[in-house]
Amino acid sequence: MKKKFFPILATAVLIGMCSVVSAASAETVKNEKNTQIRKAPVWLTDFGKAQEMARNENRVILVDFTGSDWCPWCVRLHDEVLKQKQFLDYAADNLILLEVDFPRRKKQTNKQKQANQALAEKYGIQGFPTILLLDPNGTVIARTGYRRGGANAYVKHLQQLLKK
Repeated sequence: MKKKFFPILATAVLIGMCSVVSAASAETVKNEKNTQIRKAPVWLTDFGKAQEMARNENRVILVDFTGSDWCPWCVRLHDEVLKQKQFLDYAADNLILLEVDFPRRKKQTNKQKQANQALAEKYGIQGFPTILLLDPNGTVIARTGYRRGGANAYVKHLQQLLKK
């Protein structure tokens, strides 16, 4: 029994270490010409952290109220806009991204569900997707949702809403 346990434990530790190394190496992304590529902005799920970052960086918070695994318009917004390079480049320079998700199949902690519900109630969210642009204090600057036209058009729309 002891002879089988040690090799299994050692293998598990090595696999875990390889996972950590590969995750860390994903932080630095390089293209085929070996030049560094800008890292995509991170979608936060904690409103307090988003506000803190917005204050520290003097940025607007883009809040995405979504039903990520059941709402067809939410999926379209993510695929056509929020995952696209044009949007991510704009967001990296101008926005703090906050996802407030109401999934049906994805697991969330009760704490996250309650926090998301509280934000939806606070801002009077009645449908998905709803995009809010907030100042660092949480005051609504603008409210929008899905719009046809792709990432470039959406960035222009956001810029107009923010009067930049």
